[in-house]
Amino acid sequence: MSLLTQKALYGISRPVIGTYTSAMLKMDIQTYAPLPKGAKIIAANHPSTTDPFFVAWVTQKQSHILIKDTLFNVPILGQYLRSSGHIEVKAGSGQEAIDSAVEYLKQGHTVIIFPEGSISPLSGGFHPARSGVARIALASGAPVIPVGIYLDRNRIRSIHTQVKGKDEVGYWYLRGPYNMTVGSPEAYKGDCNDWTRVREVSSRVMRRIMDLAYESQDRYIERPGIFNGTLETV
Repeated sequence: MSLLTQKALYGISRPVIGTYTSAMLKMDIQTYAPLPKGAKIIAANHPSTTDPFFVAWVTQKQSHILIKDTLFNVPILGQYLRSSGHIEVKAGSGQEAIDSAVEYLKQGHTVIIFPEGSISPLSGGFHPARSGVARIALASGAPVIPVGIYLDRNRIRSIHTQVKGKDEVGYWYLRGPYNMTVGSPEAYKGDCNDWTRVREVSSRVMRRIMDLAYESQDRYIERPGIFNGTLETV
C-alpha cells in the first residue's frame, strides 16, 4: 500500500480515536522527555488488546505497529491494518516483520512494538521480552522509547470471536483510567545476530518498561488523574 494511502487513513482515524479516548478514557500521560524527531521505536507493555490504538494516538505521528497476525484476519479490521501500513507478525516468520520494521525506520518513521509478544498476564505482571525489540533496535540504530502502561484490569472485557473458524479471545479495554509513563530515549549498539547482546538489550528494555508501568500504577493509586493529551515532540 502506498505511503499516500497510509497517510490518508492515518488522517481519518486519528480524530476518531482521539474523540473516543477523550470520551471514554481517563488518560494520565507523563513523560520524561519529548519524543525525538525521525526514526524511533516505542516499546510498551501490553495489558489489553486495545493498547496499540491508544499508544499510537498519543504519539501524534503516523506509526507502524507490529501486531499479531490474528487481527489481520478479522474482516474489515484486517484490511484497515494492512492499508495503514501496520506490520503483520506471523508465527515462524518473525524475521519478515523485523525486516519491515527496520525498513520503515530507515525511512525515518516511528515503529511501535510490544516486546512481550502477547497480552500481559491478566492476573498482573509481565511476560519476558522476546527478541524482536532488541533485534530491531540493533539493526536500525534507532532509539528506543520505553512506555509503561497501567489500567484497571477489572475493566478488561474478554470478547470471543471466530477467525477463520478458530475461536480467538480479545481482551479489550473500552473505558476507565489509562495511565502511561514515557521514558527517555536510549540507543543500543551491537550486532543484531549476537544473541548474548540481543538478550541483554531485550532485558534492559523490558526492565525500563516495567519500572515505568509501576510508576503509572503508583500515580493512579496516589492520585487518580485525568489528562487527555498527547506527547510533545521536539
